[in-house]
Amino acid sequence: MPFPLHRPRRLRRTEALRSLVRETRLSARSLVYPLFVCPGTNVRDEIRSMPGNFRWSVDRLVEECRSAFDLGIPAVILFGIPERKDEVGSEAYAPDGIVQRAVRAVKKAVPDLIVICDVCLDEYTSHGHCGVVKNGEIDNDSTLELLARAALSQVQAGADIVAPSDMMDGRVRRIRGELDAAGFTQTPILAYSAKYASAFYGPFREAANSAPQFGDRKSYQMDPANQREALREIALDVEEGADIIMVKPAMPYLDVVTLARQHFDVPIAAYQVSGEFSLIAAAAEKGWIDRERIMMESLTSIHRAGADIILTYFAKEAATRLRC
Repeated sequence: MPFPLHRPRRLRRTEALRSLVRETRLSARSLVYPLFVCPGTNVRDEIRSMPGNFRWSVDRLVEECRSAFDLGIPAVILFGIPERKDEVGSEAYAPDGIVQRAVRAVKKAVPDLIVICDVCLDEYTSHGHCGVVKNGEIDNDSTLELLARAALSQVQAGADIVAPSDMMDGRVRRIRGELDAAGFTQTPILAYSAKYASAFYGPFREAANSAPQFGDRKSYQMDPANQREALREIALDVEEGADIIMVKPAMPYLDVVTLARQHFDVPIAAYQVSGEFSLIAAAAEKGWIDRERIMMESLTSIHRAGADIILTYFAKEAATRLRC
């Protein structure tokens, strides 16, 4: 029998050939860098479970944002650690809250950097939940009013995009209405549309001191076993006015990213969350894996699955590698 005419290995023989026919091309322009901002001055406090990531005071945050922008990273997303917490997360929508101060400082120093603000209450509430607690449960509708106030205060401070991550029903419509009524009709909403009740969030909760003080978040975040439900959640958010949708976490839910890409023509983001980062970092520290190769392979897989935008704690490291 003659050898088959086609030899796929022909195009794998050298790096130049592999690069020429590569189907998925990762770019720093697709990355968003998550950052934690805290009170104080000259603070650069490393997060124990996320080595290489820090809680930044506003002055140091500005420096880090400038550094990221210089590497070609187009956007950051900010998470706030307030000076005080209360039952209704009032620091989330305070005009001079920690995130609002950070937005003003970053936009003044690096005006072309896209600043995204996470819209949620969990970092700001004394109980650690993403909404108002009534009779031991998270009250959906009263939470919407506070989320809308938080989003508006962030945009008034200069945020380019707001990103509701709370998973309350109807929050995109309520935020869109609040922004439009205030004249911010051009501000996009990036909705955490398919956000799962995942065990991969552990290091983030340490970073933001946002673990629930009772119960869990399974009554509002999605069941990890569900895939079709994600399409319903995304469809609702798009109908309510979301401009970009997100799947979170990323790698354990690549099937959901692909499914979303097949069904929706809006930009899709995926969040490579803290647990994903920390697993790679810890295994690399042990010498069990090649950190750089795993990092790039994981990000490529998320992009290949259909994500246009990737939120990742590897953003600066990956951007540096992509420049080489």
